[in-house]
Amino acid sequence: MPPPPAEEEETRDWAELPLDAISAILHKLDHVDILMGAGQVCRSWRGAARDEPELWRRIDMLGHAELFNEVNLHGMAQAAVRRSAGRCEAFWGEYAGDHDFLLYLGDQAPSLKSLRLISCYNFFDEGLTEAIVKFPLLEELELSLCSNVGESGVFGVVGNACPQLKRFRFSKDVFYDFESSGYDRDDEALGIASMRELRSLQLFGNCLTNKGLTAILDNCLHLESLDIRHCFNVNMDDTLRAKCAKISTVRLPHDSTDDYDFQVQEPVWADSDP
Repeated sequence: MPPPPAEEEETRDWAELPLDAISAILHKLDHVDILMGAGQVCRSWRGAARDEPELWRRIDMLGHAELFNEVNLHGMAQAAVRRSAGRCEAFWGEYAGDHDFLLYLGDQAPSLKSLRLISCYNFFDEGLTEAIVKFPLLEELELSLCSNVGESGVFGVVGNACPQLKRFRFSKDVFYDFESSGYDRDDEALGIASMRELRSLQLFGNCLTNKGLTAILDNCLHLESLDIRHCFNVNMDDTLRAKCAKISTVRLPHDSTDDYDFQVQEPVWADSDP
């Protein structure tokens, strides 16, 4: 007797999946992957990716630096925020935030609580100053490797505009020892001192001095974590050590950088050979 014919392998029509199943899949994917691929599979998937604001409530576009020269990450960031329909509470972007985007985010995300921008070189103090006042609920701010912000008293504006700010990270790509007579090494630190509700502060590679650190410690009385690694203008005298003793976790200028998550570069000193 001949064997029975083999059953045809069942194929799945992904376009026919119910909306809740598509949504569950999309919630497990990276936002950049959704914008570039999964959200373009077919009409039903495009609709699910476009029309569900909850999917875009917390937008994470970190980890895609390799796309910087291939796609318009600023445009993708705007598209992601637009899909949140005003409900965005967190935006994290790498190479994905310029001046226009910051202003757009300020208009579209009034409930923003977390803003992390890494290696975003195309916005300046003016843009941050204009946008930050639209985030009164902000609790977390990161401006790591964003080399064009920090002067002109902008951090004082942040402190006044965001009274609930609890976490601030401002990591520079390299410590540079300025000796210019017109440069105030403590300008950034004095602005940060206005962030009175801070619990966590990281200033990697900052040029603040004892004056700036003292202002921070005297005004940010709720600090639980302080990281000032590679802040080589700080001389940890007995007074500063006593103030830091009240903080649970402290990383000092010369502490190990083995667990630092960006590339560590050698410091540049003003009296070094060119």
